[in-house]
Amino acid sequence: MSLSAWVRAHYDEAGPVRWLAFALEVVAAVVLFLLMVMTCIDVGGRYLFNNSVDGVTELTELALAIMLFAEMPVMTWRGGHVVVDMLDKYLGSVVIKVLGLVAAFAISTSMYFLGVRIFQLAERSLRRGVVTEYLELPTGYIVQYIATMSWVTAFGMISYGIYRIITSGESRNTEQ
Repeated sequence: MSLSAWVRAHYDEAGPVRWLAFALEVVAAVVLFLLMVMTCIDVGGRYLFNNSVDGVTELTELALAIMLFAEMPVMTWRGGHVVVDMLDKYLGSVVIKVLGLVAAFAISTSMYFLGVRIFQLAERSLRRGVVTEYLELPTGYIVQYIATMSWVTAFGMISYGIYRIITSGESRNTEQ
């Protein structure tokens, strides 16, 4: 089975969003694997050689940020957020769609403005030369990554997320 056929079989997203979701999940998976290897080496070094890997806490924090913000757009596209649907059986489908659109707009707007503010903080960190404590890695680049992924999440929600909300009722009607 080719990679393209495998991605088509395992990803419900359409068009280029499918490949973007696949790429972001590969990034998250690779970072998670490296985090696991790094933790095993660190724990092994502590117990076998009585010496841990320097800066492993900083690398763990950076890896968690990379992994979390790589998955955030994918979870947003798929509607993987926590949803309280206690009133859905009492409200009509039109009201539920309107509420979904309002929520999608609120999420995308907040993620956009959050990304703007985070990017401003990243620029300030780079200007001031802020680095991590032990490894002296510049923190501004990871903060820029977080801002960029916040914008990707906002764009994904306002475009593909709204598309999924609008077409969700149509797919349910054809299945019944």
